[in-house]
Amino acid sequence: MTLIKPNLLPLLENLASRLEGEIKFDSLTKTLYATDASVYREMPLAVAFPKTEADIQKLIFFARENKTSLIPRTAGTSLAGQCVGNGIVVDVSRYFTKIIEFNKEERWVRVQPGVVRDELNHFLKSHGLFFSPITSTANRAMIGGMVGNNSSGTTSIVYGTTRDKVLELKALLSDGSKTVFGSISKEEFENKCLSGSLEGTIYRQIRTELSNPSIQKKIVENFPKKSIHRRNTGYAVDALMDSAIFSEGSDHFNFCKLLAGSEGTLAFTTEIKISLDPLPDPVEIVVAAHFESIHQSMKAAQVAMKHPATAVELMDKIILDCTKQSLEYSKNRYFVEGDPMALLMIEFTGKTEEEAREKGDKLIADLKNAGLGYAYPVIGPDKTKSAWALRSAGLGLLANIPGDRKAVACIEDTAVDIEDLADYIDEFDKMMEGYGQEPVHYAHAGAGEIHLRPILDLKKKADQQEFYNISLDVARLVKKYNGSLSGEHGDGRVRAPFIPLMVGEENYQLFRRIKYTWDPDNIFNPGKIVDTAPMNTSLRYEADMKTPEQETLLDFSEVGGMLRMAEKCNGSGDCRKLPLSGGTMCPSYQATRNEKDTTRGRANTLREFLTKDKKPNAFDHLEIKDALDLCLSCKGCTAECPSNVDMASMKAEFLYQYQKSNGVPLRSKAFAYINDLNKLGAILPGISNFSLRNPMTSGLMKSILGVAPKRNLPEISKVDLRSWFRKNESKFPFTTPIIKTIYLFVDEFTNYNDTEIGITAIKLLRKLGYEVKVVDHEESGRSAISKGLLEKARNHAEANVKTFRDKVSGNTPLVGIEPSAILSFRDEYPRLVRKEYLEDAKKIKSHTLLIDEFLGREIAAGNITPESFTQDSKHIKLHGHCHQKALSSLTWTQKVLSLPRHYTVEIIPSGCCGMAGSFGYEAEHYELSMQIGEMVLFPAVRNSKESIDIAAPGTSCRHQIWDGTGKKAKHPVEILWDALKG
Repeated sequence: MTLIKPNLLPLLENLASRLEGEIKFDSLTKTLYATDASVYREMPLAVAFPKTEADIQKLIFFARENKTSLIPRTAGTSLAGQCVGNGIVVDVSRYFTKIIEFNKEERWVRVQPGVVRDELNHFLKSHGLFFSPITSTANRAMIGGMVGNNSSGTTSIVYGTTRDKVLELKALLSDGSKTVFGSISKEEFENKCLSGSLEGTIYRQIRTELSNPSIQKKIVENFPKKSIHRRNTGYAVDALMDSAIFSEGSDHFNFCKLLAGSEGTLAFTTEIKISLDPLPDPVEIVVAAHFESIHQSMKAAQVAMKHPATAVELMDKIILDCTKQSLEYSKNRYFVEGDPMALLMIEFTGKTEEEAREKGDKLIADLKNAGLGYAYPVIGPDKTKSAWALRSAGLGLLANIPGDRKAVACIEDTAVDIEDLADYIDEFDKMMEGYGQEPVHYAHAGAGEIHLRPILDLKKKADQQEFYNISLDVARLVKKYNGSLSGEHGDGRVRAPFIPLMVGEENYQLFRRIKYTWDPDNIFNPGKIVDTAPMNTSLRYEADMKTPEQETLLDFSEVGGMLRMAEKCNGSGDCRKLPLSGGTMCPSYQATRNEKDTTRGRANTLREFLTKDKKPNAFDHLEIKDALDLCLSCKGCTAECPSNVDMASMKAEFLYQYQKSNGVPLRSKAFAYINDLNKLGAILPGISNFSLRNPMTSGLMKSILGVAPKRNLPEISKVDLRSWFRKNESKFPFTTPIIKTIYLFVDEFTNYNDTEIGITAIKLLRKLGYEVKVVDHEESGRSAISKGLLEKARNHAEANVKTFRDKVSGNTPLVGIEPSAILSFRDEYPRLVRKEYLEDAKKIKSHTLLIDEFLGREIAAGNITPESFTQDSKHIKLHGHCHQKALSSLTWTQKVLSLPRHYTVEIIPSGCCGMAGSFGYEAEHYELSMQIGEMVLFPAVRNSKESIDIAAPGTSCRHQIWDGTGKKAKHPVEILWDALKG
């Protein structure tokens, strides 16, 4: 772990006392910011979270006085290492998040750099406008980062790049002075040159440089072709030459064109004024053209660009195969036919579906006439979102390649003229054959920019050298075609060393003169674009490092161990998406906006400490405990993270290992043994419930256990479900012949707390013609898993496997009511049980169903029909349980509740409710728990009419809804039972 020089520590502490925001220099925070989405790692001196421009000025002065640097950062999704450095990382994503000014008539908006692109467009949508550059990271990418990288995205073939949209930038220069860069006339330009300030020096220098015919000639001769609109190699001095100052053009001069793509190396931006576009035509369709070779797809891209397509995007077989392994993205493969080597996803828009389809049909006809492709399914407007989600997940999905060899970002940003694309890719592929590589191809075919990635193991010295060799050879090839080595991801650390090759030594020296005129003390993001270190240094992994092996109770062997599970995170930051983007991951981050509370932050922490640990117990680190503290174990990451980083399982394993050295807290024991406590309480439920309700006794219990005082403790039912079943099994004769027999898993929550729901479920199943069997079995172990008592959980799991292995089959499935309990059979059990029980656990897993799934399948089979239900009308709002959303689907519940002919179901677009088992009961987590509920769920429930039923399959969710809104949510079986005729 890099330590702070002792003489700097008091200076940093003094600085912290003078900032309105914060600056942190603890080991956990520095670890969180030592990497981005690139392959680089460098421990920063500190991490600052400025609140005001004055804070940033103080940081600038500190950096100059103490010979350190400032590394600007927003979402940290940079692929070239732009956000990595040994200075002070300045994270503006926490406080610089305001939309400052909006002008609908003139179509512009002024924002702070930490505004998320999709959040901005959510605000603009009602005004008929949007900010058009759309990256695959648009649900967490921020405008400041998009300007820094000159981001483009899928629709750049229509709308251009971020550089084309930037009107003004308010910035702080390296001497701390404030300025605004914008469009200025020739006269205004000359007036700027007269100033004796640093700003005046900047204007005079660019006038001197670009007025020189020799320099102009070198720029024209050596820069990428003008026909390539994705040009980010070095500083965009070619864009400045197009102004009236240096050419016959009529355009005003605007330094924003230089600052866009400058990666924070010239100035620190605090406000951004950008132009907006009218919303595109409302209807979009996607032609998914299938090809038997990459070459065919490249030729097809040239054909597609002769049509009015708004996006032409590539996915190759390697990525398509990765989607098969993803819980979330495998659902979006419905349009894939056969086993294509490549797909082109070509988008057309129109005012009507007919208009959009007509455009698509013309393209399909041209592709067929050219003999390109073998299938051309058209994805309709209602499904394009899921299709594009498949394409957007490409970056993260690449981390799913098993083992230490991964698709590495180094040559993925090359752009050539579309007419050169097929020839360039042919040469590229032939070159890669010489390296024994089958590289990944994906992304922006229509823009001439294919994201190309070699497969390398950067833990090996030989592959680190090949990392460089391949990059150098590709740079030479791109230069042959007069292309751009950096199309949209920037130079950073990975491509900057090749800038002299790409634009010539004279132009590179021009870049250096610009950098040191703007930033004489080199405080702004040094080592990016100019004067960079060798591109295969400061990598995440040391050369020929041996991956430490930690013995775990949960089985992580499928990915090579728990550390490799953490290493699957490549930093793409999907876990930083906000509530308006939908999905569950990552609820605590959505509430706190702290990097520590992302799946990425937790994975980086685990990777850092488990890799570099020297302790007898590698897990015995307070930093890991702190990073994992606010993980709700919602399992959203197991489905929504493209890399399928399973943080819930890693948290359970960590707690188990950590508690070996530090003991199990009393509260954790109480929650883990809740079934035993409820069993005792059920002996005299009246007295038990009096104790739970009475302010004095319940207050004492809460105080001892650290439970939030405002929480209502779950009461114990008058009779447990097992006892009720034994007494009443014979009292409910079937009204129809037996359709099927099921084994009901009586989970610990339904048995003692939600008995009425269990009774209703049994009555409903019996009434519909299903025989319900209840056998003696163990509790699920869910509570023990969540608290890290894995040996206890294993005992329960193995006992349940022994109980059900000879009973459960396709004809007699195991059905459960509480999602978190029954889905343990599908998720944790195969990794929890010992080897002798593994095959039985896998067999049971394949025949285990949520009651929603079981009923939904029976509806699909025609065994349950609307005729059995009321003709009345009802509107239902459905909040899904996190585990159900991650490991199953809400579609089943929606299908079941929609069975009565006049019942309509609206899925609340909520993520986690915030309760998450015991999490929301814990005193220190109560406020966050309620904050998570307030993001989407609570307002949706409060704003519902009294006639609307709120459905929630999870017991925690129902308790949270009650505590947060005072409204009672029902389990879906209760709603369906009430809808039964008679």
